[in-house]
Amino acid sequence: MLKQETVQIIKATVPVLEVHGVEITKTFYKNLFEAHPELLNIFNHTNQEKGRQQTALANTVYAAAVHIENLEAILPAVMLISHKHRSLGILPEHYPIVGEFLLKAIKEVLGDAATDDIINAWAEAYGVIADVFIQVEEELYQKAENNGGWRMFKPLKVAKKEVESELVTSIYFVNEDGSPLPAYEPGQYISIRVKVPGEEYLLNRQYTVSQASAEDGYRISVKRESEHTPNGKVSTFLHDVLQVGDLVDVSVPAGLFVLHESTAPITFVSGGIGVTPLNSMLQSLKDNAENEVHFIQCARNEKVVAFSDDIQAKVNVLPNASYTALYSDDNQLLTKEILAEQVTGDTDVYICGPIGFMEAVIKHLHDLGVKDDKIHYEFFGPFMQLAN
Repeated sequence: MLKQETVQIIKATVPVLEVHGVEITKTFYKNLFEAHPELLNIFNHTNQEKGRQQTALANTVYAAAVHIENLEAILPAVMLISHKHRSLGILPEHYPIVGEFLLKAIKEVLGDAATDDIINAWAEAYGVIADVFIQVEEELYQKAENNGGWRMFKPLKVAKKEVESELVTSIYFVNEDGSPLPAYEPGQYISIRVKVPGEEYLLNRQYTVSQASAEDGYRISVKRESEHTPNGKVSTFLHDVLQVGDLVDVSVPAGLFVLHESTAPITFVSGGIGVTPLNSMLQSLKDNAENEVHFIQCARNEKVVAFSDDIQAKVNVLPNASYTALYSDDNQLLTKEILAEQVTGDTDVYICGPIGFMEAVIKHLHDLGVKDDKIHYEFFGPFMQLAN
């Protein structure tokens, strides 16, 4: 429990964090990596370069300050972040380092406005929040081990590479000894850690396991990005360099964006490579599922679309299902009217794709009267806020 004086000081800093939060977190990461470059083996460099990680941390710090009297309110965000931390191998010893440099960044950005009372209050609050993350993450590590998994990373063998479209290639990972891999929930992701030639540090990326749970392996489906962009370093390596038989460090599947068991109608809405978790969910449905099921897949064109044949084949065996493919190159856009034909008030809607795409879809759903508890979404990258 925090002292009341501490709570009052933290609450008083909320307006300051709203204005200076991102500047503080940018300063934090800059100083952190200068002092501890070894942590670049853990953090996603692309998210750093695009500013997404800084924004995500600023959002988290701001939410903690707003809800400092009732930290249970941020528990959903804590769970989401903790799954990512467990997948990346974040450990208790990392938290004091983060705390030290976060407090220094607050002082550097705010200057004399960051009084000793403010710094001390945030130190106390950070300690409480860090303990929550450490406890939750330890429980997730133990859950993974109890499910036949492992802590941190384990080398898995590339069993197969399969081209899905002009842009997407699937990679299948198996245990070296052929033993079963831990089961996972449809929609979860794994982290992979690779050493890319020419890069000083290990590079981590998180990819959805893109098929229904299968003990014989994990499949990820990777979109090729331009090798000249930060996001393309790993995708180019996976497409062009990684070979069948190679070993790759892989974490146990994690994530909360999963299919919930229900007999309610389901509509899947994917944009681009966001199809990967939704296809996994669709394929996991029993062929005699009672649900009314609709799948809307949005892509640029037929050449780059992935899994359309798999989706259509599954839809064909379900008793009450439909599949709609929309290609932007043909001016086929997802409108509120199209959604209205495939969504009702009791439909569970699962969405994955680019942030702007999901914001537009969610706005349409709100206009159609769909409640937030029926809208499930995930975007690839650090936890951020979608515009309402």
